[in-house]
Amino acid sequence: MPDPSKTRASVPARHIAAVVVGNALEFYDFLTYSFFAVYIGRAFFPSCIPSASLLASLGTFGVGFVTRPIGAWVIGRMGDRVGRKPAMILSFSLTGVAITGLALTPPHSMIGVAAPVLVIFFRLLQGFALGGEVGPATAYLLEAAPPERRGFYAAFQTWSQHLAILLSGLVGFGLANMLDERQLQNFGWRIAFLLGVAIVPLGLIVRRDLPETFHAAGSSQRESISLRPYILVAALGVLLLASATIGIYAASYMTTYAIATLHMHANVAFAATIVVGLSGVLFDLWSGALSDRFGRKLIMLVPGVLLLFSILPAFYVISHFRTTATLLGATAVLSILQAMPTSPLVTWLTESLPASIRASGVAVVYAVSIAVFGGTTQYSIAWLIKATGNPLAPAWYWTVAMIVGVAAMIATRESAPRKLRSTRPRESL
Repeated sequence: MPDPSKTRASVPARHIAAVVVGNALEFYDFLTYSFFAVYIGRAFFPSCIPSASLLASLGTFGVGFVTRPIGAWVIGRMGDRVGRKPAMILSFSLTGVAITGLALTPPHSMIGVAAPVLVIFFRLLQGFALGGEVGPATAYLLEAAPPERRGFYAAFQTWSQHLAILLSGLVGFGLANMLDERQLQNFGWRIAFLLGVAIVPLGLIVRRDLPETFHAAGSSQRESISLRPYILVAALGVLLLASATIGIYAASYMTTYAIATLHMHANVAFAATIVVGLSGVLFDLWSGALSDRFGRKLIMLVPGVLLLFSILPAFYVISHFRTTATLLGATAVLSILQAMPTSPLVTWLTESLPASIRASGVAVVYAVSIAVFGGTTQYSIAWLIKATGNPLAPAWYWTVAMIVGVAAMIATRESAPRKLRSTRPRESL
């Protein structure tokens, strides 16, 4: 019987890159809607009240989360039964259809009520596809890793998401500097989507030649197992991912927050998105590597607690001074502290589940927490700002989420192989 660690270590780097590129493209397509929510709202949900148009647009953004648990179950189970590769190819193909539809849907002024109906349909399809992407992709990354580097390999999941945010921000920043407000409204936001469409064939090509990871589709993996021992893992996973999701979507809301609430120029707002993405790209892999050395729990808790006590001061500085420097500086601090715990918690959840339910388990836990919390975060923030007139409303919302997240971090049990092995001699004494 081959040594699993050697088998996993033999997976070429180009195959890891194929998973990362595909995952990043899917999240780019999904998140771009959020960054252009103001313009999309005007195109498909016209209203004489700007905030009402924005809320309708963000509500449609949230609709994309409704079908994520369904996609997670259907495509996730496919990943556990047929293999990680076909599941990832299916999810990516559906994303291509959805993003193309969104980019080419005519505005309300041309086709009336059919416009928002089509947008909602494509968002539902996009959510279904992305819901089924996360579990198989994360399972693949973990299974491709040598046991003592799982944290680093699995960190590519969150790294690819922040790469998507960074790319979306760069595209938005470039468009905001090349086009005026009217051009952004009329066609600029569509260019961002079409760039994603153009890269869809690349994603299909790089995934076509992926090998299956070790243990992915063997007959032993099809044996039924009891889910009862993993209920606590799933519950803690939902709480951890809910907290992380609210954090990343609150940070990603900075673009809309700067435009709609602080009334800052669009290019400054998109610069904040670049900061969010860049912070994750720089720190995700580092935190994953640190979790391999020091354990998942410690690398979740330390930045998690620091973030908890930084949210309110950061938002106060942003809303009080309303300058480019304070917006970007405070956003950087929050984004770094938000990124650090995310990779270890995703690794903890994935390696705490057996291979036979890993893809579907991670996918469902991830999708449920995101559908309930991520899908409502930006809408809730916009509604709270409108209802209270308080620009600090996002900070209070995020702080409550972090209190829950830190409590869940404390309740987890260490899962890093190196830390578990180092504690066994002590436990035997």
